[in-house]
Amino acid sequence: MPQVAAYKEVYIDHHSNCFTVCCSVSSLAWFMSNQETSFVTIGQRLLANPLKVRFHYGHPDVFDRLFHLTRGGVSKASKVINLSEDIFAGFNSTLREGNVTHHEYIQVGKGRDVGLNQISMFEAKIANGNGEQTLSRDIYRLGHRFDFFRMLSCYFTTTGFYFSTLVTVLTVYVFLYGRLYLVLSGLEEGLGTQRGIRDNKPLQVALASQSFVQIGFLMALPMLMEIGLERGFRTALSEFVLMQLQLAPVFFTFSLGTKTHYFGRTLLHGGAKYRPTGRGFVVFHAKFADNYRLYSRSHFVKGLELMILLVVYQIFGQPYRSAVAYLLITISMWFMVGTWLFAPFLFNPSGFEWQKIVDDWTDWNKWISNRGGIGVPPEKSWESWWEEEQEHLRHSGIRGIVVEILLAVRFFIYQYGLVYHLTISKDTSFWVYGISWLVIFVILFVMKTVSVGRRKFSANFQLMFRLIKGLIFLTFVSILVTLIALPRMTVQDIVVCILAFMPTGWGMLLIAQALKPLVHKAGFWGSVRTLARGYEIVMGLLLFTPVAFLAWFPFVSEFQTRMLFNQAFSRGLQISRILGGQRKDRSSRNKE
Repeated sequence: MPQVAAYKEVYIDHHSNCFTVCCSVSSLAWFMSNQETSFVTIGQRLLANPLKVRFHYGHPDVFDRLFHLTRGGVSKASKVINLSEDIFAGFNSTLREGNVTHHEYIQVGKGRDVGLNQISMFEAKIANGNGEQTLSRDIYRLGHRFDFFRMLSCYFTTTGFYFSTLVTVLTVYVFLYGRLYLVLSGLEEGLGTQRGIRDNKPLQVALASQSFVQIGFLMALPMLMEIGLERGFRTALSEFVLMQLQLAPVFFTFSLGTKTHYFGRTLLHGGAKYRPTGRGFVVFHAKFADNYRLYSRSHFVKGLELMILLVVYQIFGQPYRSAVAYLLITISMWFMVGTWLFAPFLFNPSGFEWQKIVDDWTDWNKWISNRGGIGVPPEKSWESWWEEEQEHLRHSGIRGIVVEILLAVRFFIYQYGLVYHLTISKDTSFWVYGISWLVIFVILFVMKTVSVGRRKFSANFQLMFRLIKGLIFLTFVSILVTLIALPRMTVQDIVVCILAFMPTGWGMLLIAQALKPLVHKAGFWGSVRTLARGYEIVMGLLLFTPVAFLAWFPFVSEFQTRMLFNQAFSRGLQISRILGGQRKDRSSRNKE
């Protein structure tokens, strides 16, 4: 078998100047540099020998050009799968009985991204590329021509890692929806009365152990082994503990959501695109609108859905379930929810500084209210960003659209389970579910009426329009008071109604986006956009409120800066605040 040497010149000594500067900026840079070190050293050694499944990983590889030109070329000249065109050179060489080897040199490498947004864009790009590789014929042919052990090695070191990540997150969804079914159907309460299930100590121990392991520890094991081999296992253990104190599990759990979202989207709809990450000094404060645009669909929406499921599971299972059992079952999921919702603000420099929060809120309001159109970039208008977020659906096939619709149906089934647990719905007939849909359509009709009235009558008939809005509000309050007084609707029923109807509206939005040509032809696309804007505003408020509340306390910002960034950067932030305050004072005096 001919040997194809791809000389990997990206091995970086841990004590080199480039690495020290990169790691000393922030904890994120430290996590990523350690992860990169383990991947390009111990990972590449193992892939090359004895697994024999190393392909091409990055542009610094050195090619034997004449050999590769006769065996498929150094890249994949394809319009569809050109995002990871470099790794297909390794696929081509291996399919033609070549073998990619690994040779190490110690030298200074290029700079790596040290901000969460840049790291997330890089991981999104890699996840998109792996999705395209999964769908390619090259992986299919490799799987058929490898022997059993080499096939398994190829799977688990390439696309299998991302597929396992996707299955892990899907398992959380299946587990929560299954638990919700047990609670709402009464099966969990019936099973809990049986002594063999109630006093099942091995099950409780298993739940506790898997909850402990799932909190981002396994992703740090390759780094632990690499540091142990190079600098001793005592140093590796101390750095591992320090990484946990600097919230490494939060970072790796957050990156889990990034990989899952972009890999799954590519499998369903394709549409992977190159995402520039930059190589500059990127430790700067990212605005709230920037974080929302980047993580809304990949983390925030999924985190809020899991949070609603956990809250409903707690409400209906609380009367008969112990708090310890609930904690053991859901602690890892609550950790995932908190990480997906607030990690971008936690790792954001000056993320809890009050003046930055005020500026972010002004920028967010301006962005969410601006109208889109031709030539308006997504950074300037919510409408342009919203249209761009649906670009993958425009080029998706029939299978992807059907799967998208079937996934959205879960919100309707969820609503079906909740409406029969309201105090006012003692009847178990199907009419109760129909009445709940009638309520939803009435709410949507009122929202549409107000939107049309604001557009047509607010300029010329302001007094009449405000009277109509006041009458609608009084009618809503009177209906709510009547429901509480006569059928004895409880506060819990109101909360459950909100938790039931909000995801249903989101499911209707997902279906409307998947069927955009039909909805646009029917003339309802403007209503869909208005409803989507309302959901985005609510979601933004839910995310912004806790961050703004914590920003009231100055010690939160100080603690975040000192824990996640080095001392020099922390002092630089404090000096910039002082100088910024002096400039503002001088400008105000000059105006006076």
